[in-house]
Amino acid sequence: MKNQFFNYILALVVFTCFCCKTEAQNIQAEAKLQQYTIRIGDQTKLFLSVHQPAKVHVNFPKLTDTITSKIQVISTNKPDTTFDQGDRSNFTVIQSYLITSFEPGTYTIPAFSIGTEKEVVKTNELTLQVQTVKVDTTKAIYDIKQPLQVSYTFLDWLHDNWYWVAGPLVLIALVVGLIWYLKTRPKTEPVVKVVAPALPPHIVALDQLKALRDKKLWQNDQVKAYYIELSDILREYLEKRYVVKTHEKTTDEIFIGLKRISMPEESRTRLKQVLVLADLVKFAKERPLPPENELSMDNSLDFVVKTQLTDPKEGGPTNV
Repeated sequence: MKNQFFNYILALVVFTCFCCKTEAQNIQAEAKLQQYTIRIGDQTKLFLSVHQPAKVHVNFPKLTDTITSKIQVISTNKPDTTFDQGDRSNFTVIQSYLITSFEPGTYTIPAFSIGTEKEVVKTNELTLQVQTVKVDTTKAIYDIKQPLQVSYTFLDWLHDNWYWVAGPLVLIALVVGLIWYLKTRPKTEPVVKVVAPALPPHIVALDQLKALRDKKLWQNDQVKAYYIELSDILREYLEKRYVVKTHEKTTDEIFIGLKRISMPEESRTRLKQVLVLADLVKFAKERPLPPENELSMDNSLDFVVKTQLTDPKEGGPTNV
């Protein structure tokens, strides 16, 4: 009985280690340079890429000012994510840095440590060669030429100081013109400007959605352009309707901002269907079927109608 229990525990430990090792093998880190040889003061990009499962979170190194004493960091770009074709459970994240060096020589960029929840993976080392500008020392050094004596006429003075002459003439012409205008101008009645009230967010969004539907983008094989414009319309409507930040935010971050906002659960579900599918089309090259494209438009229209601010004069939501 004890031997069976011991064998069971041993098998469980071996299985757990095997799973952890398999997950670790699925994470691969690599470092590359846009240019491995630059001139002194020129710039190049350093790319750190991690191929990983979608469920794993990695932390890239934070490079602030320098990598080494000879290599400086100018700026850090936002990470770029690309899903694997045919396998959405894995994707590659690329973090890029703009670097430079002001001293000639050959420098080694050390391996970077990239951390996950369970381990730390390392990139490969890189070599950056910084070349100086060659100077031809075989040519003689010439002395500075002495200034030449030239004649200076009144026309030359006028050419150099024309603004002292033109300035008073222009000023006199402006004064005379202003006096003449004030004496001869017709009397006009005051103009009252009528400023049209701003349209409600749902009216703007519905008009934009109808215009997008009339363009027939996905019917003309412009599926990506269709979903980019569709998601932009919904993001703009969410900002104006619920006063939440949506631009430069991921879909998950948008729904975190909407978590405490009251809205029908059905509308929340319809919104998520449109934004998630739009992300798959934009970043994972998804090709939705025609019914899915129609459903995305219907869900967008229904979401705007169901979540609009009801005008008491209208008596209820707007019908599409």
